[in-house]
Amino acid sequence: MAKKDPYEALRFKEFNIFLLVRFALVFAWSMQFIVIEWEVYSLTKDPLSLGLIGLMEVIPALSFALYAGHVVDQKEKRGMLMKCILGFMVVCLGMFIVTNEYIKSIFSNYIIVSSIYVLVFIGGIVRSFIGPTIFSLFAQVVPKSVYANASTWSSSVWQIGSVLGPTIAGFAILWFGVNWSMFVVFMFALIAAFALLRIERKPILNTKIGEPIAKSLKEGIKFVYHTKEILGAITLDMVAVLFGGAIALLPIYAQDILHVGSKGFGVLRAAPAIGSFLTILTVAYFPLTSRAGLKLLIAIFGFGLCIILFGVSTIFWISLIALFLSGVFDGVSVVIRQTILQLKTPDNMRGRVAAVNSMFVGSSNELGAFESGVAEKLFGTVRSVVFGGSMTILIVISTGLFSPKLRHLDLASDDGESTKNNH
Repeated sequence: MAKKDPYEALRFKEFNIFLLVRFALVFAWSMQFIVIEWEVYSLTKDPLSLGLIGLMEVIPALSFALYAGHVVDQKEKRGMLMKCILGFMVVCLGMFIVTNEYIKSIFSNYIIVSSIYVLVFIGGIVRSFIGPTIFSLFAQVVPKSVYANASTWSSSVWQIGSVLGPTIAGFAILWFGVNWSMFVVFMFALIAAFALLRIERKPILNTKIGEPIAKSLKEGIKFVYHTKEILGAITLDMVAVLFGGAIALLPIYAQDILHVGSKGFGVLRAAPAIGSFLTILTVAYFPLTSRAGLKLLIAIFGFGLCIILFGVSTIFWISLIALFLSGVFDGVSVVIRQTILQLKTPDNMRGRVAAVNSMFVGSSNELGAFESGVAEKLFGTVRSVVFGGSMTILIVISTGLFSPKLRHLDLASDDGESTKNNH
């Protein structure tokens, strides 16, 4: 068997443009979220307010997810993504306005924070459509034969954006202040919009255009439920991330426990993404398809241990290493999960499957942020983080014991079935 080309997907022009669009959006979104966290905590000094940021985004993301998946499967993907980007740009401009010093001098902190929550809520609606749209467009800019390799590079770009967004956010707050940091976010959204214009409009692969929404959604949910590999992986990841959402409390650690300020906050926030990115980049050369289920369980178990270590640490470098290693383990989880989704999902159902995945996994980050904020109120910062990491470990052990199908999952023999599963 010929050795696989680790750069195979990068040889397709539209896929490279797709990666630029995805990077710009992930960078902008992650930078915006960090700046919002910093601003809200600076105005309120209330840990629960950080959790509410996640809740304000996850409510619409969950509420609209299934509907978004149905719409995406019915629409042309490039045009749909352009509408999503324009919606995100409106949110960016709103954030730029409400964080302006003149506006803040007129209105109370309560009104400013409430306005931020409203904009985050609108952004959550937009995000519910962006995930399924990007997942669906991905399958139309590369051939099916390179899905696995393209998934690795797409995940890598996602991690690069996740690394640079928080890092630049920390420095931008220091150098330019919150207001102009929001303008930087808007400019990256604009870059994504212009880059997307270089991708041609794509055919609609769903043959059931105009299908009643109830029937469409039922079909998508039924597919995910009966595809146990997809259901098991995303359920495990959702629960683990839900209880491992200590990252939402980073502003408290940076300001009140580690005392490293906005610069250290940006570095800490970027550490998990750096670890994850390096792992994903390595996977381009050394795939994780063999014994994937066991590797997924081990990775999430290691993630839980790292969260506990971070929770108890009062030394900056130990905290940094713990977060970095949590990203390494998370990178393994991301690659395995994305490979499962790409290999097992038919083209005509990608929007709906991605929507269900976003409900399980994507929204678990925000729910985890809310859980961490509530736990902090009840138990204190350190105990809440340790509790989350401990719950993650217990859930992994339980899943490993009671789900042998996931434990024995092997994707090495599935590459040849990808074409069949996409018709």
